[in-house]
Order: sequence, then structure tokens, then C-alpha cells
Amino acid sequence: TRTTMPPSSTTSSTPGTTTTVPTTPPPTPNTASTSIPTPTPSQPPSGTTTTTMPPSSTTSRTMTTVPSTRPPTPTTVSTSIPTPTPSQPPSSSTTTTSGPSSLESSASTTVSLPSVSTSPASVTTSGTTPTESFTTTSGTTFSNFSTITATTTTSEIVSSASTITSGPTATSSAVTLPGKSWWLCNCTMAICVQDDIVKLVPIVCKPPPKPTCANGLSPVQVLDKDGCCWHWECDCYCTGWGDPHYVTFDGLYYSFQGNCTYVLVEEINKTVDNFGVYIDNYHCDTRDVVSCPRTLIVRHETQEVRIATVKPNTIPIQVTVNKQAVALPYKKFGLSIYESGINRVVEIPELKMNVTYNGLSFSIRMPYSLFGNNTHGQCGTCNNNTADDCMLPNGNIAENCETMADHWQVIDPSKPQCSPGLIPTKAPSIIPEGCKESAICKLLLGSVFQPCHKVVQPEKYYTACAFDSCAVPNSDLECASLQIYAATCADQSVCIDWRSHTNGVCPYKCPSDKEYRACGPIKEITCKSSQQNETSAKQVEGCFCPNGTMLYDSGVDVCVKTCGCVGVDKVPREFGEKFTVDCKDCICLEGGSGILCEPHACAKQNKTICDGEGFYEVIEVNSEDSCCPIATCRCNTSLCTAKATKCSMGFEVHSHIPSGQCCPVYQCVPKRVCVHQNAEFLPNSSVFVDKCQNCFCTNEVNVSTQLNIISCEHIPCNTYCEPGYERQPVKGECCGRCVQTKCVIRTANSSDLILNPGEFKNDPYNNCTIYSCVNIHNQFISSTSEITCPAFNEDSCKPGTITFLPNGCCKTCAPMDSHTACSVRQRKDFIVYNGCRSVDRVVMTECEGTCGTFSQYSAQANSMEHSCSCCRESRTTVRDVELKCPAGHSIPHKYIYVESCSCHDTECSLQSSELQNTEENDKASTLNRIKRAISLITK
Repeated sequence: TRTTMPPSSTTSSTPGTTTTVPTTPPPTPNTASTSIPTPTPSQPPSGTTTTTMPPSSTTSRTMTTVPSTRPPTPTTVSTSIPTPTPSQPPSSSTTTTSGPSSLESSASTTVSLPSVSTSPASVTTSGTTPTESFTTTSGTTFSNFSTITATTTTSEIVSSASTITSGPTATSSAVTLPGKSWWLCNCTMAICVQDDIVKLVPIVCKPPPKPTCANGLSPVQVLDKDGCCWHWECDCYCTGWGDPHYVTFDGLYYSFQGNCTYVLVEEINKTVDNFGVYIDNYHCDTRDVVSCPRTLIVRHETQEVRIATVKPNTIPIQVTVNKQAVALPYKKFGLSIYESGINRVVEIPELKMNVTYNGLSFSIRMPYSLFGNNTHGQCGTCNNNTADDCMLPNGNIAENCETMADHWQVIDPSKPQCSPGLIPTKAPSIIPEGCKESAICKLLLGSVFQPCHKVVQPEKYYTACAFDSCAVPNSDLECASLQIYAATCADQSVCIDWRSHTNGVCPYKCPSDKEYRACGPIKEITCKSSQQNETSAKQVEGCFCPNGTMLYDSGVDVCVKTCGCVGVDKVPREFGEKFTVDCKDCICLEGGSGILCEPHACAKQNKTICDGEGFYEVIEVNSEDSCCPIATCRCNTSLCTAKATKCSMGFEVHSHIPSGQCCPVYQCVPKRVCVHQNAEFLPNSSVFVDKCQNCFCTNEVNVSTQLNIISCEHIPCNTYCEPGYERQPVKGECCGRCVQTKCVIRTANSSDLILNPGEFKNDPYNNCTIYSCVNIHNQFISSTSEITCPAFNEDSCKPGTITFLPNGCCKTCAPMDSHTACSVRQRKDFIVYNGCRSVDRVVMTECEGTCGTFSQYSAQANSMEHSCSCCRESRTTVRDVELKCPAGHSIPHKYIYVESCSCHDTECSLQSSELQNTEENDKASTLNRIKRAISLITK
């Protein structure tokens, strides 16, 4: 065994130098001298014990004391040695227990205490070297060591300090029991040999052999508990990505499509209060076939961290602690959260573990020394053995991890459809049948990722990529397989710049002030942090400050060229720079809080008075100094009392605001248009007045009305009409219509004769033919009458007495002295009355003949005497006749029939001045005769 004293209380030196060691008095002083057994080279010293550490983490080492093979070189040391407690075992049997590193032989130093024997003693130490390794059935590698003796010479340390007083009294408090040992600083062990002789043995570590980790990752170096030597351990490293795919702590790959909340890792034997990592999955395709991670949950003691995606299958995420959003970096109660490239990292330094999540993938890294053989969940058991990774909550091993994963459901109130113990999710096939994987999956097996193939095998990531590209096509979910593989490679110090080879399928866009790097530092250097002391080759992808700039602070995401100040406005400032922000005058100072501010001082302003209708006072931002508002007068026309004037057609309201006023002045001004029937027409546009006129609006203005003048032209018309027709206006027509106003009669010689209604006219070439025109109900009816002359024998007339009757058609004998007596004359003709006519000719009679009528001078009266006698009817009768009307009906009609005629005297009352001339009387008589003849003849 060995005892380690407080390192702050000792200093040591190499052989040949002076070492001062403060002593601690033992409870019981002892001045006895004890000798150390010396073993032979072929046999370990009695009481020497070799202890082997657990095979998964350490190998053994032994420190053995052997005799010296050559004389020592004396060295004088003035020493005050701390005394071990009585509970320490004797130093005659020294055993060192550590990890897989071994001890090389190191020199021991003999120290002589004052007033005690100064005789020299020779001591040597030995180390161990690994000789072989073997693998147990569980897959854990162990190392077995045999002891090889390496001899060195120790120095005798003789006290020569003048300040030490010899004698029992002086030395009683500085005596150490022989065989006792304890640790000094700088990994040096002090061993009490005998009689105040102390041997100082510095520890020299020999690198242990590098083991092979079941998860395919490189082992990590871990310090032994003594803090001097180190050994190899395989970290517990679990990842998940895509829809989703898992790699357990020990490297076992499987896919699981559950959409509940599950345990990723918890302790089997609880050593940490409320500790666990959980994953919230959801169906990320429309068919609800595959699922993707949505929220990663980390619990530690009193805190619950949730890292959730803002949008499905995207990298932007948000972080909450105990359901409250937090800003990064966050550090509280032994837990810290920060950004590292594209990842959000939850780190628990006390447990030496960290959890990363970026929305597409997660990883959990835990030290084997704290969690080895003490984990269960979907990440399996961390013991470098895949055989028990599919462990169920009851400790049994499931047939496959897909079945196991379903048993690790946790109760989630937001997912009532999930309940532990339901039928497990069916294990997905490797690649759906008939599907060809995406071309970018082949990058994993190609030259892009070839530098990492020897460090991390790509097959499982290729399988996951092929499955994602087929199960959820066109979702770019296969990018997650390339991303997690590149991240695992970067974790193993192999950087792969892969996104530029995906032809834009897997882009990553950075803010304008940052640039993308496939391999950047895990933690960026900032103005507030010192230069990175770590020389770790591990890198991450993400957005980083461009070359020549650095991040101002981990909590202030601003890239700066020089480290000055950055305030709430996120604008970099240089030391000594003065600026105004949030209406405070500030200056950037080196040291202290960095930025010193005081309230901004505003210049004095003159009082503003707002007079006039419509004006009101308003406080507005000063363009010259936004922190000092100014009072100005604003115009609000809604406060004005004057209303806009309503203008008549063709006019519009114009308003203008006189200088210095707020309210407008209104007036009606002509719009320079034409107005017709409550409609406005622009100049040169057509105006419809009526269809008989072509009108348009001119640019000429009527001075009196201030409106534009409308100019019209009548449309052209054909004014010609056929003979007997006249053009008369017709409603609805522009040019009227040719309307018949006279009768057109075609004569026997083919000439046209035009007669007005009621007009009679003889044929120009035949007086026996008479034409007439009658208008009956706007129907013009022409009639042709032929005069039938009575039988006439010229021989019966005296020579020279043949003449024409007044009708100009019939011949007769001119009367001589004798006159025809008044008598009845018959004739046949149609009777026409009110448009109706007799069917046949009717016999009608008339009185004709001469009576005794004369006019002679009376000498006695000295004037003309007149004797007038008229031939007229003396007896008549009334006869009936039936008339046929044009409408088709018949009416009865009565006419007068003359039975007899006689001469009747009549008064001659007309004066000669009133008489017409003979020619006119003849014409009138002739006309009457013609009319009478026409009435007797049909058309």
C-alpha cells in the first residue's frame, strides 16, 4: 500500500540534491531502527502484492524493493519529514495499484534524520512491463503482467544541517516508524527505512498498450486515481440520427421508428440524483412510417434541459431549462450549455459527460470510469461488449434492439397514444425493395470520406443513408447520415469537408457576418477568454468568425477585428470610442465593465406655439438627435371647418393651401370638357346627340358657360323620290321616307299622268277618257273613265250644225231656233256613297230641255226685263239600292228617281255684273258634266 500526503506540504528533489520535507509528528514517537528485507532478483520481496484493475479499463503495476548492485553516491540532505499516521501499513511491503500504465524503475533517495544513525543504505526499485494480452468471452480485453526487475542505485542522505540539535529531546517529534510510506508532491513516495532513514521514490510511468474499442473509436487516456500515471479507456459514445438510426455505446447499429418519448440512457444503480437522457421522436413522413428526433432531454438533479427543433428536419433549435427559454452560454448548478459549431452542447463537468444535438443528430459521450457497466436504455450497456446492448428494463436481453427500444418508453403527457408495454414497433428493412438509394450516399464509400475509413467504418452510415433516401424521398434526410459520420470522424481528429460535394443537396447557410467551416474549433477563441490551452485535434463544423476577426464573447455573437467593447446594440467599439446608444452618452473603456454611460443631455428648445385653424402641437423625433424629441406644429385638415364645394357637371373642386395656413381653400374650376345629358365628354371624343347627327367635343370653350362646345353635322341623306312621292320626316329615321302624295296614272300612250287627290283630267290625246285621283284612308286610288256617247247620225243634222257636246267628246247637232222641250232623260251609272258602291249600274233619270227664258229691253221701264224658267223635276220617287263597301260588308242606300219634268218659273235675281263671262260658265258646265260622267263610270 501507499500513503499520499498533502502535496502542498512537501518539495522533492532528484538524487544528489537537498530536499526539505516538513514533518508531522507521529502520535507515538519511535526512535527504533528498522531494516528493509531485500529480495533476490528471481523472487519478489516478501509481502509484495501485484493488483490487476478491471480488464476493460486498466492494467496492473508493481513497485518492488530490491538490493542495490553498486555502491551509492552519498548525498547530504537537511530534511524535516512528515510522519505518517499509525494506521498506515508497514512500508516493508510496498504495493502500488493503478491502471494499465506501468512503472519504470526509478531512483530512491535515502534520507538521514538528525541525531539518528547516518550509516548508508542501498535500495532499488523495480517496474512492470506487459508481456501478453487475452480476450474474455465477453469481449473485454485484459492485460497480464510479469515482474521484471530493474536495478538502480539510491543515494545515502546524511544530515549536516547546523540548525538541527542532536539528542532525544530534539528528535522525539521527528521520528517516523520504520516501514511507513507516504506520497509527496510530484508523484514521489517517501518510505521510512530505519533509524530515521527515509527513501524517496519518484514514480516514472510507462505507456500502456493501446486497446481496441468495440465501438470502433479510439480509446482515450485517463489519469489513474493517484494522478501520476494514465491508462486507456473506451468512452461510452452513443449517437442517433435520421429517421432515426442508433449506434449504441458499444457500437451496435440499429434503426427504430417509434414516435414516443424514450430513455436513451439511465443508470442501473443510481449514483447521480435525477440523471438521464431522453429522446422525443415523431413521425416525419406523411405515411407515418418513419420517425425523426424532435427533442433531446437531459435531466440532472434539479434541472431539465430540452433542446428542440424549431422546424422539423432542420438545424435551427431552441433550448429551455425547466420549461423556461435560456440564452447561451448557460451555466448553473453544475450544468453548462453552449454552442459548438452547429451543435448545442449540454455539459456536466462533474460527470465528465456531454450531450450534443443539432436537430438532425445527437451524440452522448460519458466516461467509462464513472458509467462503465452501469447504463441501460436505447443506447445500451457501456461495457465494450455488444452482446448485452439490447437489454430490456427487466435485465433480460431482447432478440433485437428494435424490440428493446420500444420497451424504453416513458410517460409523456403530450403523447397520450404512447404507453409503455404496447406492441413493439416493427423493425424496418435495410433498404425498401425496388428503391435506388440517393447518389450522395455513395459519397460515404468514396474518396471524399476515404481519409476516415480507417478510423471509423462507414458501412452502418451508408446503410442508414440508403434507407432514409428510400423511406423518405426528396426530404434530404439522408444528409443526416453524412453529417453524423463527418462529426464522428472529426471527433476522431479526421476532418472531412463534404457538403461542397453534394451538389447543393445538403447546404448549410451561415449569417452574413460569419463563414462556414467544415472543421472549426470546438470552442471559439473570444476576447473574453484566453488563448486555448488545449491542443485537442477534435473539430466541429459550423459558422465561425472570418479570418482576421474573433468572437467578442461566447454570449455576444459578434465578430470583431479588435477587442474593445460590444454593447446591447451588438456594434463593436474600440477603446476610447464615444457613442450614443439607448439615449445614453457612452464611452468604451478598457477594464471594468467596459462601457460607461450617462444620460444624454439635450439642447434647450424654444417654446412652440401653434396658431391658426387646423394646427396642433406634436412631439416628434429630432432627425439631428433622435434622443431629444422636439415640439412642432402639425396640420390636421380634419380640424378645419370649411367643407369642399359641390360643383356642377363639367366643373371640379380645386383646393390649395395658402402659405402659412393649414386649411385648404376650395373653388370650382372648369374641367375643360363637354357636357350633354348629365354626362361629361373629353375633347375630341364622340358625343351622341341623336343618330341623325355626328357630334364631337371640341376644344373651343363657350365663354358664358365655360364648357367646351359640341359640334354636330347631319348625316348625308338621299333626297330623291319617285314621281308622285315626296320625302317626309319619319320618327326614328334620320332622312325621312319617300311617301306617296299623288296618283301616278299610266296613259294609253305610256306616259305618266300625275294627279292630286280629287283632281280630274282628260287624256291629252282623247277627250273621251277622263282620269281622276281619290285618297281613301291614305290609299291613293286612280280612276279612268270613258265617256259613252249616244248614237249619233250625222245625216240627221242639218248641214253645218254638227258640233261637240260640252264634254268635248260626243258629237251632236247644233240646235237651231227650235228648242228641245223639257223632258226626262235616263242614264245608267254606279252609285258611290261614302266609299261604298252599287254592285251593278243603276237606272237614274234627270230633267233636260229648254224652257221659255228670255231677257229683253223694256222701253216703258227703260231697263232689261227678265223671264226665267227652269226645267226641273215635277214628280219623284225614292228607290232602294244595295251598296258594297271596301271592308266587304253591304249597306242599304236610298236615291231619288225622277218620274217627270216640267218648266217652272224662277226669279231672275242675278245682276249682269255678277254674271260670269260665257267662257267661264261653259268651263264650269263642262266640268260638272265631266264629274257627272265619271260618277257613272267605274274605273
